[in-house]
Amino acid sequence: MEAGLRLRALGLRCGHRGAFTPSHGGGRLPRRPPRLAGVFCSLAASGNGASVAAGPVRSGAEVARARRMLHVVLVSPLIPGNTGSIARTCAASAVGLHLVGPLGFKVDDTKLKRAGLDYWPYVVVKIHDSWDEFRDYFMKQDGEKRLLAFTKRGTSIHSDFSYKPGDWLVFGSETKGLPQSALEDCCTEGLGGGTIRIPMVETYVRCLNLSVSVGVALYEAARQLNYEQLNYQPELPEEAQRLFPAEDIYA
Repeated sequence: MEAGLRLRALGLRCGHRGAFTPSHGGGRLPRRPPRLAGVFCSLAASGNGASVAAGPVRSGAEVARARRMLHVVLVSPLIPGNTGSIARTCAASAVGLHLVGPLGFKVDDTKLKRAGLDYWPYVVVKIHDSWDEFRDYFMKQDGEKRLLAFTKRGTSIHSDFSYKPGDWLVFGSETKGLPQSALEDCCTEGLGGGTIRIPMVETYVRCLNLSVSVGVALYEAARQLNYEQLNYQPELPEEAQRLFPAEDIYA
């Protein structure tokens, strides 16, 4: 990403279906929902290329981060729909999401926004230009922490591994997996906690879908931690709450 690049908010709004207002010509036009600039998730690149999504005050991921809970890290994801679905999972589980470049899409990609639906305001996203940049950022974080690489050749099965607060679950791209540098860091003492795999039939299935893998791994880690991070749910302004439908009409 170019330093100083300003990325627009992922303007995801959920209006009320069937709401109309008369036009001057007597017809009926769809009514637009009010613009709530302070509510939407926005991405802004800083001078060092790192980008932070500015969500609502005390969003679930911010609280989870402060409580040294779980993080999801995607290294060079290629398919925007997968990343959008993972963002929704992170929002549902109050977990922070990190994207490590180079990315295979633009963050304002329509498919990315569609897959994330209107849950983006709940997700704190930080974008890092490269793995080296992310590693520097990770090392500066306070508290106990470790990187866990999820790979087809992992040495531990995901459900046998013991997770703890401060774990960062690291996943590679849909086609190439994790780069060697990331694998090495995840196995380096003081940085990582090893490599993990999700069991599967390998005779005719090459790999699990990325968003499925993240869901399986993340909820196993959350289960072992008694879903503690779910106790710290977002506190959104009243106007922001109206952006989210009471029922999941997209399911």
